[in-house]
Amino acid sequence: MSIWTSLEPASATVDAGGTTTVTLRVRNTGDVVEEYRVAPLGGPALWLRIEPAALTLYPGTTGTVELVFSPPRSPEAAAGPHPYALQVTPAEQRSATTVVEGVVSVAPFTELHAELVPPVSRGRFRGRFHLAVDNLGNTPVTAVLAGRDTGDQLDFDLHPSSVQIEPGRAVFSKVLVKPRRIRWSGGSETLPVTLAVQRAGAEPLTLEGSHLSRAVLPGWAAGLLGLLAAVLLGCLALWLTASPSVASRAKPAAPLAAQPAGAGAPIAPEPVPLAPEPTAPAPTVPGAPDPLPGQPAGSGSKATNPSGSGPSPVTTTLSSGNRSRSRSNRSAWATSVSTSRAPLSASR
Repeated sequence: MSIWTSLEPASATVDAGGTTTVTLRVRNTGDVVEEYRVAPLGGPALWLRIEPAALTLYPGTTGTVELVFSPPRSPEAAAGPHPYALQVTPAEQRSATTVVEGVVSVAPFTELHAELVPPVSRGRFRGRFHLAVDNLGNTPVTAVLAGRDTGDQLDFDLHPSSVQIEPGRAVFSKVLVKPRRIRWSGGSETLPVTLAVQRAGAEPLTLEGSHLSRAVLPGWAAGLLGLLAAVLLGCLALWLTASPSVASRAKPAAPLAAQPAGAGAPIAPEPVPLAPEPTAPAPTVPGAPDPLPGQPAGSGSKATNPSGSGPSPVTTTLSSGNRSRSRSNRSAWATSVSTSRAPLSASR
């Protein structure tokens, strides 16, 4: 081989956003003049600068190349060791190409950025925010999110309240604020909102916002309800002080006419004497006395039993005059029944 190389130091440390230098020594061990080209290999090549990139050496001489590492202060330069390599290629004898390896470590740093969206919330019973937290550092971060109320006016509810953020990532937390005192009427009230992002071993990151607490009832609605309440109270007072008197015009019912005892009971019809059926005239008994003056013959006189043992019954025959009197009696009874029922119907 016609080349010899060495890194000084082989392992270096650099801060993100800073600069560190590593020296590469190259020696021409051949017997001809040689030009050596140096090219970076690996991840840190993006933030590695080589000065000079080509080196011409005479046989037996040594030259140096400066390697300047400048990692950015961003999540792209992750914290920790980063292996790298340098390829040294001779222009004349390419078969003698050499690769030199080294390690550069980037120191960790933490940087958080938080934003409250929107900065002002509005609501009657609650307000809503979104807390965005960005990790601009090069190492994972665990943070606790909390609300601060210095005036004892708000309650906070954060979900999630603890987050772990990878480098170059962002997380969002829902923030709900509730006023402890509800405004039923009147104007709006502005309440201060303070949120804190706390990470271990560092000062908390605070954010300021506000919540505009509106009244449940607008001004015109409160006035209208007050007017309606006053009208109702006035009507109630007027009704209590001047209530109308109500008089009944109904008259007591007239007492029922006195009825004789048993008037309500049905009237039994009087028995009608039936006229005896006409019978044939009794035969004339020899030796019987003549009928009395004015009495028709055979009108019911008793005859003496010829045997002398006692009176024998003689069938009595009704004359036409008796039958007429029987019919007139029935007509008079029917008239009396009709007359007695008429007052009873009027009394009912």
